[in-house]
Amino acid sequence: MKLKLTALKLFIALLCAKSLSAQDIHNSKKTLDSVIMAKMKESGIVGLGASVIVDKKLVLSTGYGFADFENKVPFKSSTIMNIASVSKTFTGVCIMKAVEEGLVSLDEDINKYLPFRVINPNSPNGKITLRHLATHTSGLIDRSPFYGDSTYHYGNRKPEPLGEFLKNYFVKGGTHYDYGNFLNAKPGDKREYSNIGAGLAGYIVEVQTGKSLKSYAKEHIFKPLEMKNSGWALAEIDTLQHAKLYRKEDGKTVPVQWYEVNTYPDGGVRTSVEELSRFFIALLNGGQYNGTRILKEETVKEMLRFQYTESNKPDNVNITKTNQGIFWATKLGATRIGHNGS
Repeated sequence: MKLKLTALKLFIALLCAKSLSAQDIHNSKKTLDSVIMAKMKESGIVGLGASVIVDKKLVLSTGYGFADFENKVPFKSSTIMNIASVSKTFTGVCIMKAVEEGLVSLDEDINKYLPFRVINPNSPNGKITLRHLATHTSGLIDRSPFYGDSTYHYGNRKPEPLGEFLKNYFVKGGTHYDYGNFLNAKPGDKREYSNIGAGLAGYIVEVQTGKSLKSYAKEHIFKPLEMKNSGWALAEIDTLQHAKLYRKEDGKTVPVQWYEVNTYPDGGVRTSVEELSRFFIALLNGGQYNGTRILKEETVKEMLRFQYTESNKPDNVNITKTNQGIFWATKLGATRIGHNGS
């Protein structure tokens, strides 16, 4: 999901091999403060939150700038924000939880699960799987400019129901159907980042669990991790704690209305860096946080492992530069996992 706003959208996690002393943390915060404040000034960011995790523990969580520029409300570590495409990591965990429960398989044809058939007209016999969707190799793509123009709903405008939107997008005769919704490639052959694919993956979880992804995530992620001020929709969170959104226009900071999206599994989560830290710590710790387990350790390993290999990768991917977990971005030869969002 891509939306150019100068509101907070930053989570910083520093993963170090050694423990830090109190003095180390103090010095690190001073460095972090100076770097972030300089970047905020340079890019016009109004406010952001940052957390530092060391040895699977939260050592620093703070805010910078303003959550409400007009009223000079400071940004805090508890301030709720849109995390955009970082939301895909939550969708990834929900998929893997459904795998654990035996409700889905990463390698089954998605048409086994869907109430409508999704067929790429350029590869009508190609089997699309959840693994393809979660690694952006399904051949189902965001048609521009339609996807960006039709997906965001600002203010009081309500999104089109997820299943209805997807059916109209992928089924011939649907109001959003177009050959431009598909790559000219077999599933697995090409990588193209796909928000609509993430939306479809989340919808499959809904169909197979009989629950909305919102409620499934609440049951298996937000509630056990005590992420009480996190959710997928404005109705689920305390809007008094939600940061305002802004963009730069003719050199001025202009407020933007809160929004919701049709394909919310691709970028709808709202949370704070304080609560997001618990989610990341759980996964760094093999699926467990403070004695509460959200995924089995072997499930987390499969979710985060390099899905692309020399013998099994898209034609347009160099695995020394790009790799992919189950909706988690990874890199060979680096100790880095995560996901960006804007």
